[in-house]
Amino acid sequence: MVTKLTIEYDGTDFAGWACQPGKRTVQQELQRALRTVLGEHGQDGRPLTLAVAGRTDSGVHAWAQVASYAHEAVDPLRLNGLLDEDVAVLAAEPAPPGFDARRDARSRTYCYRVLARRTRSVFERGRAFWWAGELDHGALAECAAALAGRHDFTAFTPSESLHSHFVRDVLRAEWRSQGELLEFWIEADTFLRHMNRVLVGTMLEVAGGRRTVEEFKRLLEGRPRSEAGRTAPAHGLALASVSYPE
Repeated sequence: MVTKLTIEYDGTDFAGWACQPGKRTVQQELQRALRTVLGEHGQDGRPLTLAVAGRTDSGVHAWAQVASYAHEAVDPLRLNGLLDEDVAVLAAEPAPPGFDARRDARSRTYCYRVLARRTRSVFERGRAFWWAGELDHGALAECAAALAGRHDFTAFTPSESLHSHFVRDVLRAEWRSQGELLEFWIEADTFLRHMNRVLVGTMLEVAGGRRTVEEFKRLLEGRPRSEAGRTAPAHGLALASVSYPE
């Protein structure tokens, strides 16, 4: 028996998704709640452990993270009663035998939010990256359009990364504008560490006139990390959704 969880969380006070000694993580909190209800072991006889679709970094949020574990489903209200207010289970449902939230995912979609105005916002603090400089919206759109397809994203992940394969398939990428709030939406098969945040940081440099769209496009040919822009802050990023085969 396998259960699929849909989860949302505010990543501000978490050291990311994955369990880390001495640090508060989303996986640790959820596994503690599940083990309180179901016991220490899954129905496969192994320690009850969550597989996850996207391992978010420290400070990154999730609107619809997906995880799975080998045991029966538990009412989300019961689990949420054991969790702090910055993480909540939205749904817990039986999954097909052998379902794995990470391996079975077809794609992940992320959204990065930018507040583009002269003054900071009290209400978007911790939810959107405040950008007070000039922005060329056309340049942002050109950069996003260049991302669709298969590219080598070596320039957009830390040089000390443990990844050995840097090519990713981007299904769609676009900037959306809602007044002063800009949102960068991107869907891909999988993502490299910090990939979305470096993409945003670099695109903002293009939009601010510090580099050209053509220079940005060349970065998609496997250029070194040192040639790309800064890593945008974590608090603007959220895992929006995960797609699975029907």
